[in-house]
Amino acid sequence: MKYIIFDFDGTLANSAEVYVNAWNAYAKKYNYLPLTLEELQEIQHLDNYSRAKKYHFPMYKLSIILPKIHQYFNEHIREVPLFDGVKEMLESLHAGGYEIAIISSNKKDNIVEILKRENIDSVSEVISARRLFGKDVAIRKFMKRHQLAPQDLLYVGDELRDIQACNKVGVPFMWVSWGLDSFELIEKEKPAYVAHSPKEIADQLRNVAIVDK
Repeated sequence: MKYIIFDFDGTLANSAEVYVNAWNAYAKKYNYLPLTLEELQEIQHLDNYSRAKKYHFPMYKLSIILPKIHQYFNEHIREVPLFDGVKEMLESLHAGGYEIAIISSNKKDNIVEILKRENIDSVSEVISARRLFGKDVAIRKFMKRHQLAPQDLLYVGDELRDIQACNKVGVPFMWVSWGLDSFELIEKEKPAYVAHSPKEIADQLRNVAIVDK
């Protein structure tokens, strides 16, 4: 295993509150229901389509709403912290010989700004997946560009769509328990690893053999 690829929001960055505020900022204008942070916890077991139905959000509006939410995120980027222990975990993995990348649905500029703010230089590449449900395409391109086989990397994320993308391309997946989706959703997709803290990510991967380049 050479590369560890991370999702960003909900995995490295504690951005739930900013996203909830962004969602609510446009709810009245685009005629869907607002939500609270508490409700976000209550719907962890629902997939994205069930959540959209619950809040009267037509999925075809994603192309309209997502750019606005990303812009809201950029305007409130100072309100987005990393989860405790993330910086130390990334540094530990990098020191252990892993290459680290991020593939996220968030904008690359947003992610890079937060990494710079936190003085994180252990991430070698940041990629923005163009489509919310298209991470498999981004991962496949990443493997082709770096001449990697699926077993050469691990993807770490918190959402059902993340592990489904990984399963499409045969890449092993580690689910983190502090993010958006519950294990009830993830379990059926058979994650290779489960972690309950950033430190646990590093501890588990310390025991995985690294393939020399």
